[in-house]
Amino acid sequence: MSPDALPGRTPAARPTSSARSPVNPIGRRVWSAGRLLVLATTLLVTYGTFFLASMRVATHAREVKVPDVRGKFLAEASTTLTNAGLAVRLDPVRSADPTVAADHVLSQEPEPGAIVRRQRAIRLRVSEGSRAPVVPAVVGMSERAAEITMAQEHVDVTARAEVNTTDYPPGVVVAQDPPPKSRAANVTLLINRAQGGVSYVMPDLIGTPGLRAADVLRKQGFRVAITGDSPYPGLPGGIVVRQSPQAGFQVALGEPVSLEVSK
Repeated sequence: MSPDALPGRTPAARPTSSARSPVNPIGRRVWSAGRLLVLATTLLVTYGTFFLASMRVATHAREVKVPDVRGKFLAEASTTLTNAGLAVRLDPVRSADPTVAADHVLSQEPEPGAIVRRQRAIRLRVSEGSRAPVVPAVVGMSERAAEITMAQEHVDVTARAEVNTTDYPPGVVVAQDPPPKSRAANVTLLINRAQGGVSYVMPDLIGTPGLRAADVLRKQGFRVAITGDSPYPGLPGGIVVRQSPQAGFQVALGEPVSLEVSK
């Protein structure tokens, strides 16, 4: 017999399904909103990570390492930079450099190995090579003075030729090769080797035409100047009336001769 069937006892009430505590609808909404927030946060973090990674890859794709083109021929250096995705900008002023051949890259900016964006202009300075000095003018100088002048301008006298002429004093430079104002590291000099120390007896030129006498003396290597004219009764104009040195004196080539003619 069931205990509930005993006389004098009231049967205990059994719980039914309708008696369970109901679920709070506010909590259910909070729970759903929380799950949505976590999902949105996860998606946002994932998107941000992929976005940053993509930007980094894109940035690296637009960057390039500057190659080293120093010492290369200009055309080769330009090709190397162009193939690397870079532009070329030449410095308008070339620099002389004895260690870098002409038309070769002397320096570059930015330096080799630098990371730059594509299409960045790389500035190149081009060498002019070893620039020869300007040859000075030494014709008419003595041989020693010409040598000193050339040495001061860093030009070497590598050869000498000789000539015997009365048109120049002995021991002076008659010609030079290359000519003055050209660029060269070496030069050849033509030296007058006419005998020095030779003297002549001054002829008597009084009464001769001054211009003709001056022309004859100049052809012999003398420096002649007609200093002026003086009135002289009975003589036509242009006749030598005084001379220096006087007739009979010793005179050397290159020495000055003065003639005074009649008016």
